[in-house]
Amino acid sequence: MTGPRLTPEQRRVLKLLASSRHGATEKLLVVARGFDSDMIAGLVRTGLAAAEREVVKAGGKAIRVKRYRITNAGPDGARRVAGPARPSTALSAHCHSGQS
Repeated sequence: MTGPRLTPEQRRVLKLLASSRHGATEKLLVVARGFDSDMIAGLVRTGLAAAEREVVKAGGKAIRVKRYRITNAGPDGARRVAGPARPSTALSAHCHSGQS
């Protein structure tokens, strides 16, 4: 069974999300990495990625962020189109909640 054909940009986002246990915030993906927010929303709509809002502490303040994670379907979708995954650079900057 084949799914939708993924663009190179979609595959890059999925690889980035797969490389981090905690996923990535919207700000990291859109502002720091330059990914299109509509394209990311499309990955969520197709079930390859999931989004959730959470509150994290930054500089002593609680802020609301949207975090994206790859779903179980995500790696399979990326492999189906791109073949075996190659090692990718892990995320070096993403928010940790630090909640107790």
